[in-house]
Amino acid sequence: MTDQPLTAAVIIIGNEILSGRVQDANLAYIATGLGEIGVKLVEARAIRDDEAAIIATVNELRARHTYVFTTGGIGPTHDDITSEVVGKAFGRKLILHPEAVRVLTAHYPPGALNEARLRMAHVPEGATLVDNPVSRAPGFQLENVFVLAGVPLVMRAMFDGIKGKLRHGPPVLSRAVICSLGEGTLAKDLGEIQARFPDIEIGSYPYFRAGGFGVSLVSRGTDPARLAAVTEALKAMIRGLGGDPREEQAA
Repeated sequence: MTDQPLTAAVIIIGNEILSGRVQDANLAYIATGLGEIGVKLVEARAIRDDEAAIIATVNELRARHTYVFTTGGIGPTHDDITSEVVGKAFGRKLILHPEAVRVLTAHYPPGALNEARLRMAHVPEGATLVDNPVSRAPGFQLENVFVLAGVPLVMRAMFDGIKGKLRHGPPVLSRAVICSLGEGTLAKDLGEIQARFPDIEIGSYPYFRAGGFGVSLVSRGTDPARLAAVTEALKAMIRGLGGDPREEQAA
C-alpha cells in the first residue's frame, strides 16, 4: 500500500479507432481493473498511428502518472508501429528478443514464423515482456509504460497478467442513488453536498428508460464511512425535493 495517490493514463493507438471503423472496447476494462486495486485512471487519449504523436503523448503522460497503458499497434503489419515508436520515446533501439522468438517459434507450425510474424518479437532494448496467453505475441513494459495489444480478448489477458504486479492503493468504492427528478432540480443542492464532501467524487448521469427518465447519482471514494455519509445525504436531498431515492448497483 502507499500514501501517495496512484494514477494512470491510457493511450488508445489506432487510425481505425479515430475513423469510427472500430469501437474501443478496452478502456472500461482497464479503468475497472485499476479501480479494484486503488489506481485511479485520470486520463485517456485516442491517437493515430503517427510517430510524433505517439512519442509526444507517451513522454508527456509517463512523466505525470504512476502508470501508462497503451493499446494497439503491436501486430505484424506495416501500420503496427507502436513498439518501435515507444522505444524511440525512451531513446531505446528495437531488438529481437530471444524469449519472444522462442515463444513464437513454439506457437507456430514449423516454417510458419515468417518475417511479418517475427516483427512481433521485436521490443525496445531493456524491455520486460508482458505475457500473451491467447495468441502468444507478447507486449512489453518499459519503466512505468505497459504496451498492450489492441484486440480486446488479448488485451484483457495481458492486463490481467500484470494487474497483480502493480502497486496497490485502497480500492475505489462506489454507490449509486437513482431518482426520477431532473438534473436542473437537483443541481443546486447537489453542488452543496459535493462541497461538503470534497474527498468523494459525485457524478450525475441522466438516463432514459422504458419507465421514463431519471438521474443516477454515483459517488466514488476509498473511505466506506464517508461514502455511506454521502449516500445518506443524497437520499435526504432527493426526499426534500419531493423525489423517491433508490439505491442501485454502481457501474
